[in-house]
Amino acid sequence: MRIRKAVITAAGPNQRALPLQTIIDRDGDEKSILGILIEQALAAHIEEVCVVVWPGDETAYARAAGSHAGAVRFVAQPQPLGYANAIYTAREFTGGEPFLHIVGDHLYVSSAAPCVERVVALAEAEECTVSGVQPTRESLLYRFGAVAGRRMPGRTGLYRVDTVIEKPTPTKAEQHLMVPGIRAGYYLCFLGIHVLTPAVMELIGSNQADTLSGALAELSRREQYLALEDDGRRYDLGARYGLLVAQLALALHGRDRAQVLSQLVELLADRELAAGSGR
Repeated sequence: MRIRKAVITAAGPNQRALPLQTIIDRDGDEKSILGILIEQALAAHIEEVCVVVWPGDETAYARAAGSHAGAVRFVAQPQPLGYANAIYTAREFTGGEPFLHIVGDHLYVSSAAPCVERVVALAEAEECTVSGVQPTRESLLYRFGAVAGRRMPGRTGLYRVDTVIEKPTPTKAEQHLMVPGIRAGYYLCFLGIHVLTPAVMELIGSNQADTLSGALAELSRREQYLALEDDGRRYDLGARYGLLVAQLALALHGRDRAQVLSQLVELLADRELAAGSGR
């Protein structure tokens, strides 16, 4: 199975401005969030990218895509009918092929091989749907879909999924999403990076599922569906100070790490001095 296409969803009314924000990447270059996400997809050998946007945002997003704009197609989601509908809006672009899906309001930072590349490589090798997941503390469950399943023998951080629940309560997670080996109070939650087979698009389109989690839950009952644990971090740009935290994470993993750390120490020292002089 070859993954040639990627779909980035960015049409959410409360998230649509986030991919347009600029940030300094690991190499010290100023780029839009959208540009960084596109580059992560291209680094995984994706050939075509589609960005699902709010109607009228195409021009702004083309500017944010920068030098990649000519290779990106923009598709408008005509009504705010949710995440799964946004994915389904790109059905003509995917054309019955498996595809990489990335949410547009998160940024992904990893010290090892990027999660996007690992998810794509695993999906191609196993010829099935694969989701990136990360152990997430239960206080954050209200923000993510979560999965459970059995570990694949001899494969570190790889699970055969049998349960998918969208934004579970801690009580429901404790009842249905416990995974041996994951520390207490933590559950495997979506990173926002998936490779989806045509079966997922069909489940959404046939109204057998009105959410992506619902489609993946149904898929897990029909065929192999894998979750790959990643030790990188996802940063929710829509959270309070989300963009600031994502910028710091990139800076501390980049070439200017020493300079940024020095400036942070200086900032904290100045704050302590000011607080001390005010006593």
